[in-house]
Amino acid sequence: MTKLSHFNQNGSVRMVDVSAKRATARRARARGFVKMSPQLLRSLSRNPKGNPVEIARIAGIAAAKQTATLIPLCHPLPLTHVDVQVRLASKGVEIESSVATRAVTGVEMEALAAVSIAALTIYDMCKAVDKAMTITDICLLEKSGGKSGAYLRSQAPKEPSGRSGRG
Repeated sequence: MTKLSHFNQNGSVRMVDVSAKRATARRARARGFVKMSPQLLRSLSRNPKGNPVEIARIAGIAAAKQTATLIPLCHPLPLTHVDVQVRLASKGVEIESSVATRAVTGVEMEALAAVSIAALTIYDMCKAVDKAMTITDICLLEKSGGKSGAYLRSQAPKEPSGRSGRG
């Protein structure tokens, strides 16, 4: 197993020193899902707070840009691109993010933060109708660049099975 880089030899937490690394092009994509009742799914476009899908998309972009503020040991990065797509599916809302930079460390956390905050925004805007929504399946889909090279998650179904009896 690879050594955890956020701990020193004494086991104390530390921010990784990346000053000797060279900047390379780096990309990451992440995904998540918000399961919700069919009633809520049908009413999304009529939300009195505004369009939850579009607001979640903007919240995800903003979250990617604030990741170093949200996660204590993340390095602040100059992001060159952030995209968040929010799509309606049969059992809820699918969220996917794509983040890019040219930097000394990767953007996996930024991609995951974008999806997570977009999902929380959907929940916040819709909880009056369905408090039983479930945020699920947040994961890294792929990443490229850097010393560790490329990673590609084997493609699992995009939409959860719905075995909980919802939707």
